[in-house]
Amino acid sequence: MSDFPRELAIRTTLLPRDTNAAGAIFGGVILSQIDMAGAIPGHKLNPERRFVTVAMDEVVFHRPVFVGDLLSIYAQVVKVGRSSFTAKVDVMVERRHRPGDEVQVTEAQVTYVAVDENRVPVPIFPDAE
Repeated sequence: MSDFPRELAIRTTLLPRDTNAAGAIFGGVILSQIDMAGAIPGHKLNPERRFVTVAMDEVVFHRPVFVGDLLSIYAQVVKVGRSSFTAKVDVMVERRHRPGDEVQVTEAQVTYVAVDENRVPVPIFPDAE
């Protein structure tokens, strides 16, 4: 298991503008939230580095997310390399009409690379340069 804690990265409620024709939140909106949440642990590894997304493992939507649901996204660093790290991201919802009952709707592993101002990969930790 990871030496890094699983932490709440984002908590939000999504709006009607984020829904598809079936009345559920667009998968792309959730993917965007996953991407943002997964990057947050990188800033804790080294707040001076800029991180870019290079890969997102398979994402399967187990349950829909609806307007008014409280979306909680947890992230945890599971691997650190020289210039990259991978975060496990869990997406949970608390249904508007069932407060306190949280269900997992999806999860992903996202890999980020530290880059300089020219978008060239650099070590996460300067002493590794």
